Amino acid sequence: MLEPSMQRVDPRGNIAPAAIETAEPKPRIQSAVRTLSILLAVAESANGLKAIEIMKKVGLSRQVTYHLVHTMLGTGIIRKNESNRYVLGLAAVSIAEGFHRQLAPPEQLARKVRSIVAATGETAYASGWVDGEIVALATAGGHSPVSASKVPQGYAGYAHARAAGKLLLALADSAVREAYLARHALEPRTHHTITDREKLEEEFGLIRAQGYATDNEEFYEGLQCLAVPVEGSGGRFVLGISVPKERFEKKFDKYLAALHEAARINS
Repeated sequence: MLEPSMQRVDPRGNIAPAAIETAEPKPRIQSAVRTLSILLAVAESANGLKAIEIMKKVGLSRQVTYHLVHTMLGTGIIRKNESNRYVLGLAAVSIAEGFHRQLAPPEQLARKVRSIVAATGETAYASGWVDGEIVALATAGGHSPVSASKVPQGYAGYAHARAAGKLLLALADSAVREAYLARHALEPRTHHTITDREKLEEEFGLIRAQGYATDNEEFYEGLQCLAVPVEGSGGRFVLGISVPKERFEKKFDKYLAALHEAARINS
């Protein structure tokens, strides 16, 4: 039996059925999803977002946006800086620390990598930024008759020649990208490797426009690779697949769909 304060009464004085009360969680769930969407949008921005930018990015009305933003301000998860932009607040530090403490990226990403192998039969991997370097965090060999060899976990070389490396560089803040390329020469790994900075920047622009990266025998002769970003990671982690050239283009759409499915934040 509902407490009197929780019961609803219609205009005739009748108490609404208890079943009606079970419908309440839906708005609350929707509100939670919207709140998390705002938090992710702010976290992924370079210098924070203004209210109107949040509205456009998340697709919310002005009223809903201001209501949720002011609620979040009250928790300290976001704050308003001197430029009137919403940025992460001190309370967000606990989330970042908790992530590193409880859910190390390789543990989470390894499951996604295995799901790609199961769906495609091809060698798959996950890469990400670690202390300013682009590192292979999890790898799994394919079970097709002819498969690519695995890049060892922890490998950090030739990012400009790897689909995952190019994607991470393309999505990175310009200052981060410049700093990385200043430390790493564009050395050829194969005769297909892009070693010209201008051509590489053109490639980055194409990657940002299409939302994924490929390499055409740029890292290994006879192999082509494909990489997509992991949702909700702000371009810090990507998933990839390595495929012998003879079947890469034939099954490209299947591979891309499998990667996007694995990259979903709730997969």
